[in-house]
Amino acid sequence: MRAIVCHAYGPPESVRLEEVPAPGLAPGQARVRVAAAAVNFPDVLVLANEYQVKVPAPFVPGSEYAGVVTAVAADVTAVAVGDRVTGTGIVGAFAEEVAVPATGLTAIPADVGFQDAAAFGVAHRTAYHTLRSVARLEAGQRLLVLGAGGGVGLAAVQLGVALGAEVTAVASSDDKLAVAQRYGAKTLVNYRSGDLRTLLKQALPEGAHAVVDPVGGDLSEPALRALRRGGRFVTIGFASGAIPRIPLNLVLVKGIQVLGFQFQDLDRDEFRRNEAELRELLATGAVRPHIGAVYPLAETAAALREVADGKAIGKVLIDLAR
Repeated sequence: MRAIVCHAYGPPESVRLEEVPAPGLAPGQARVRVAAAAVNFPDVLVLANEYQVKVPAPFVPGSEYAGVVTAVAADVTAVAVGDRVTGTGIVGAFAEEVAVPATGLTAIPADVGFQDAAAFGVAHRTAYHTLRSVARLEAGQRLLVLGAGGGVGLAAVQLGVALGAEVTAVASSDDKLAVAQRYGAKTLVNYRSGDLRTLLKQALPEGAHAVVDPVGGDLSEPALRALRRGGRFVTIGFASGAIPRIPLNLVLVKGIQVLGFQFQDLDRDEFRRNEAELRELLATGAVRPHIGAVYPLAETAAALREVADGKAIGKVLIDLAR
């Protein structure tokens, strides 16, 4: 089968398209023929050996995919051959086939295509669990989203609107902001157009109830300052490559909560509730991912580069049929 292989850590351009053996099938596993795979920023970090989980080379990168089950181990009952499924993992998705634990696969709703299914998982799940269980966002509240043009940021815009919030989108270009506006953002802030602290003070004179920050770097402190008293600041990543240093006096004086999101920290009952609500939003078409670019498997390095450079708007996909 064809697969993208990383033989040595490095930039996106270090990967190669190769013919490799199809994955074997261990007990508890299912084999999936991948139809589409999504490119996420952690994929770039894994290639550079900068992710919190280290993967020995050589390996097939890619963490999110959708496709059809082609085989199951004898002990598997969770899925069957022919099922349309989606799944996530640390690596393995940028290949024509992947073998994974069957219990980690999720059925794709009937009216949802492979590209939408592949693009929906990581970004929208991260954004929704963040908004519902960490930021505790409620209808009528003001939500400030940094990196609103990227996968998680744009998902947070969409889902914040779906939850009834008034969303302020912050991004690096007018093109990204135009897409955020299309998905319901009420206020748009291009942080390259001026001093962000001043821009946010003008945009949110009464302060935001919550901030979602997948970017970090120089954007974090101005966003934290834009919170109203008692607001919630949720950090979910550092796509800028820089971890910010927050003056704790701001937290004290404004009574702000600074929170971090990780899936393993979620309450089990809340997790199940959130997953059911999110699946309903996808199945009914109330929320669908914005797919900004689609590449063939042979051009995976270019897809990774687009994400690494922060040029992606919404999700970038690999279409295995191309």
